[in-house]
Amino acid sequence: MMVPVEQAKKLSFNRPISDGDTVIVYERHDSMRAVTVSPVSELQNRFGVFRHSDWIGKPFGSKVFSSKGGFVFLLAPTPQLWTLVLSHRTQILYLPDISFVVSYLEIVPGCIVLESGTGSGSLSTSLARAVAPSGHLFTFDFHEQRASSARADFERNGLTSLITVTVRDIQGEGFPKEHEGSVDAVFLDLPQPWLAIPSASRCLKPDAVLCSFSPCIEQVQRACETLRSSFTDIRTFEVLVRSYEIKEHRFAKSVSEEDGSPVGPPPQKRKQSTLPANKSEKTESNFSVMAKPCSTARGHTGYLTFARLTVLSN
Repeated sequence: MMVPVEQAKKLSFNRPISDGDTVIVYERHDSMRAVTVSPVSELQNRFGVFRHSDWIGKPFGSKVFSSKGGFVFLLAPTPQLWTLVLSHRTQILYLPDISFVVSYLEIVPGCIVLESGTGSGSLSTSLARAVAPSGHLFTFDFHEQRASSARADFERNGLTSLITVTVRDIQGEGFPKEHEGSVDAVFLDLPQPWLAIPSASRCLKPDAVLCSFSPCIEQVQRACETLRSSFTDIRTFEVLVRSYEIKEHRFAKSVSEEDGSPVGPPPQKRKQSTLPANKSEKTESNFSVMAKPCSTARGHTGYLTFARLTVLSN
């Protein structure tokens, strides 16, 4: 879950939902939405009408019913769920890339992290959860409106004590000098990341890790050329995940009425029955679990390049 510092907005499955909370209304795995709770509001969907006033006082994770008997689940806005429901102001990172980034950047509670390219705030939310409760994320975006919208989302989810949003062109100006030599990890999501790498190297602590996300391999090649001057252990990954659908299928099996024993596989085309004339058979339903790849699997999103700042010997 998110771990906000502000106790008034602390999200917990043990805390009841209250007026002004953000909840994720879960209809099914591919149909969710973020809703701000208000006692005078209603939610209408294919399952009926749901009054917000009925939600107040219930714990996160509750199953609530409409007047028609339909139901939804009220879930806490964890970083994983928030990534699935947030407004896409820019291209976002999804959970496979996010988990890979947090792991390879070696982010733990208490870390100081710089992010350039706040965008929709998908990664920012997970980075804040990873550094909580004593760390901090400083995220930068050159676009004023995007930065303002992201700041509002972070406030909505009680993360303002963990995230500072600043409007700044990192490609042109670099990171603020106040961060030099004090940062545990840097993440770049920029069209020309090689322009920001020199500034990032001055901010990182010795042996700290940088990550650059780029959708095109040409950007990766150019960034790697710049990284070689100050970084080591340079690696590029593409994270591809294949999801599977698990379904239960029913098929018929022929059974002898005389002794109840199976009489073989279901009849096939042009195959004659081998049962004696004095025996009859009945059909019995059996179930089998089958798995197949999802037809809507997400393909290429981008390349993740990681590099470790070289430790200079005296």
